[in-house]
Amino acid sequence: MFLFDYIVNLSIFSLLVILPLVLLSSIQFKSIKYYRIWVGIYGGIVSVILVMLSIQHLGYSYDIRYAPAILVFAYFGPVSGIITGAIMLVARLVQSGNWYPAIMGWTMIMVSFSVLHFYIKRFSLVKKCTIIVVAYVVMYTMIVFYFNILEDHPAFHVQYVSFVILGVILGGVLLESYGKLYRVHQQLSAMYKLLWDSEANYRLIAENTSDLIMVVRSDHTISYFSPSHQSVLGFKQSDLEKTVLCGFIHPEDVTMYKQTIEMMFNHKNSSTLEFRMKHSEGHWIEFESRCKPVVGENGEIEQIVIISRDISERKKAEELLLQSEKLSIVGELAAGVAHEIRNPLTTIKGFVQLNKVVGGSTQYNDLVLSELSRIEGITSELLSLGKPQAVQLTEKNVQELVENTIQILSPQALMNDVRFHLKGEEKPIIITCEQNQIKQVFLNVLKNAIEAMKDGGDINIQIRKIGDKECLLSVQDHGCGIPEELQPRLGEPFYSLKEKGTGLGLMICHKIIKQHHGSIVYKSKVQEGTTVEITLPCL
Repeated sequence: MFLFDYIVNLSIFSLLVILPLVLLSSIQFKSIKYYRIWVGIYGGIVSVILVMLSIQHLGYSYDIRYAPAILVFAYFGPVSGIITGAIMLVARLVQSGNWYPAIMGWTMIMVSFSVLHFYIKRFSLVKKCTIIVVAYVVMYTMIVFYFNILEDHPAFHVQYVSFVILGVILGGVLLESYGKLYRVHQQLSAMYKLLWDSEANYRLIAENTSDLIMVVRSDHTISYFSPSHQSVLGFKQSDLEKTVLCGFIHPEDVTMYKQTIEMMFNHKNSSTLEFRMKHSEGHWIEFESRCKPVVGENGEIEQIVIISRDISERKKAEELLLQSEKLSIVGELAAGVAHEIRNPLTTIKGFVQLNKVVGGSTQYNDLVLSELSRIEGITSELLSLGKPQAVQLTEKNVQELVENTIQILSPQALMNDVRFHLKGEEKPIIITCEQNQIKQVFLNVLKNAIEAMKDGGDINIQIRKIGDKECLLSVQDHGCGIPEELQPRLGEPFYSLKEKGTGLGLMICHKIIKQHHGSIVYKSKVQEGTTVEITLPCL
């Protein structure tokens, strides 16, 4: 009978503990004002209900009313615990007699719990609950012996204390579970807030930037268009989502765009490219796009983020700057042309006059023809420098271009006892270029190397890749070399180390290499030779 009554008490107690926890969960764990007082009152109500379910035995009432008091003290402190204890005591006194042991026992327990809380307030909840339970067992034992309560029924007291402890354990498990659930909820709420704030910040940037932001999936479809597409390109969001991106890209740029995206998915590299996109009104806008791959948890690229910026104004500014640079050297060109052409003209004039005086002799014809050839060469270089040329970029094998240039220079090399040694790589190195311009660069550099080796010798040419996106062509001669202080001036117009040079050849080389987004560097030592290193982008 006792066992059944205690089980009923424990079941009702567990239900009463769960009830407020479920209610708190349903209102999203919102904090309640003066919650310690409300907890104390509710704990007292639970104790009253447990008192009403007391087990009567030999004139004494037994129940697990102290289980909620212990839990309230351990989890919410002495304020809540004393409120619970006070309500519990009133219910006990109203229900039955024997006030003196009830009041004395209640006082001893409340005082001991309050004092213990002062010393153990920094402990974990489980430790505090354990210590208070031990204190309760000690107090209960002292009260039993002091008031001679059923001393000849020790099994009853053991059973009573055991069920109180079991009630505390059940309540503690429920409260700990709720605590873990609350902490998980708080962590999730913080994570959701952080995620929401982060998304709001990114959305603020994406929706208010003039740059175009796109996200490309692995199947090359677009998963996101920033709202700036409408303001920059004039298309509505719905129009963009229904159309393949390549439909907006200039036909001449589609292949480059597809190759770049495919290469990024295959090699996981970031990339920068320029292409034109169509405005809703029909004109084309130039964009510079920075592409960044997004790698998933499996190490594979899931998406590519493309941020594109309108560079139409920059392109116009670059063209204006180029024209300004051309105009700035007009004066220098005019002075150089006047000087360079005046010298051979003076020579021609002198020999023509001398020829007239000596009666039409032809012994000076070779000199006149030589000077006329000089004038022709100067004017040709000036035309090459100043005349705008239509550029048609094609993909070419750089080694084939060099080999073709060597064939052109073979007669001159043979006459000067010069031998070319070309060393390349097994796999072809492909560059995007205007082949005639690049051949002109190779022709000028190799011709200079031949002319620097008056006694003949070997010219070593090496072609190799640097990383994934660049190739290097080095031309090494064993000629007279260039003094270090003169090397920075190489490429200036009308600056040449050759007796009859104009300096326009190297200037044209620098211009062409710059147009191809490459670089040209000189390494030279006097009497040891010169190495010219040309770096160009490659595929």
